[in-house]
Amino acid sequence: MSGETPSELIDARIAALGDWRGETLARLRALIREADPEMVETVKWRKPSNPAGVPVWEHAGIVCTGDAFKDKVKLTFARGAALADPAGLFNNGFGGNTWRAIDLREGEAVDAAAFRALVRAAVAENLARRG
Repeated sequence: MSGETPSELIDARIAALGDWRGETLARLRALIREADPEMVETVKWRKPSNPAGVPVWEHAGIVCTGDAFKDKVKLTFARGAALADPAGLFNNGFGGNTWRAIDLREGEAVDAAAFRALVRAAVAENLARRG
């Protein structure tokens, strides 16, 4: 497993889910790539309790992470609190000053155009912070 690229590790993670969570994570991943073709996929936080790690998308810093739980797929935007969210996609993380998340449960979908716009805004925020 150590010789696999981050993209291959994410492919394996999605395939291992084998249900609506894998389909949802795959769809969100495709939208992220559409929004920013320069996005870099990485896998972080690999540990014995989570050997597959967490899929991470980066451009000038972490844009978002994606993970699947028993009842939801969670996309966490590292600097989500700094982003405008006119479509109201964020539905978690309002208690903190930095991150925001989108939790999707079985049968739920995200507005593709609004999601791509949010990803592009997150990249722009990262680039602006690099100054």
